Amino acid sequence: MNVISADIIAKFLTVLWPLIRITTALMTAPVFSAEAANVRVRLMFAIALTALIYPTRDWPVIDPVSPAGLSAILNEIAIGAIMGFTLQIIVSALIIAGQAISATMGLSMANLLDPNSGNVPVLSEFLMIMSTLIFLGMGGHILFVTVIAESFNALPTGQSLLSLASVSGMLAWSSMLFLGALLVSLPVISAILLINAGLGIVTRAAPSLNIFSVGLPATIIAGFIMLIISMTGIGNRMVWLWQQGFEKIHTILGIT
Repeated sequence: MNVISADIIAKFLTVLWPLIRITTALMTAPVFSAEAANVRVRLMFAIALTALIYPTRDWPVIDPVSPAGLSAILNEIAIGAIMGFTLQIIVSALIIAGQAISATMGLSMANLLDPNSGNVPVLSEFLMIMSTLIFLGMGGHILFVTVIAESFNALPTGQSLLSLASVSGMLAWSSMLFLGALLVSLPVISAILLINAGLGIVTRAAPSLNIFSVGLPATIIAGFIMLIISMTGIGNRMVWLWQQGFEKIHTILGIT
């Protein structure tokens, strides 16, 4: 009986490490961390993925309550969180892009309560739905699971991720929060800027014209027209952002 208990404990001490990394990654990554998939579903998926990855390599036996074990737990959480938050930056960039477009068009008051992101503009919600469909259409969920599996080859359990290269890589990638938002929203914002300039000229030419009754509908209509025209370019930019996100994960974790 004692032999069986010792085997179970030893097996648990080896299963614990991939389970922590996989669970953290799924809890922080886009799509997988959606409120539509509750914690039980994500935990079951993490256990199933751990069961598939566990037999593929040998795992160290580390006491989780020892100093080395606590350090390993924090390291596994950091690796999983970096994989998830690297892609979450893209989602945040799309939210900022939607906020910029909404503010320029005059739709900043049209908000929705998103379970994942909180109170966001309608256009931000539209861009997030569009990016989620693109993410699933390009097989992003499969790519993310593949990245999780490959991370155990690049960073085995016990090997620390914290280094100057990884920290500088995350800081450099955080700039995509604003660059991605600018690239997505630039066509619509540029067009509305030209329209506002034209409305300013009209106001100077005809001071009696009520610019508020004319300008607001004009900017909203023009904004939607430009959004429809530039939808193909916005979709291609979203694909590029997701690709850059996965490449950044490979670079930070050292996956070849």
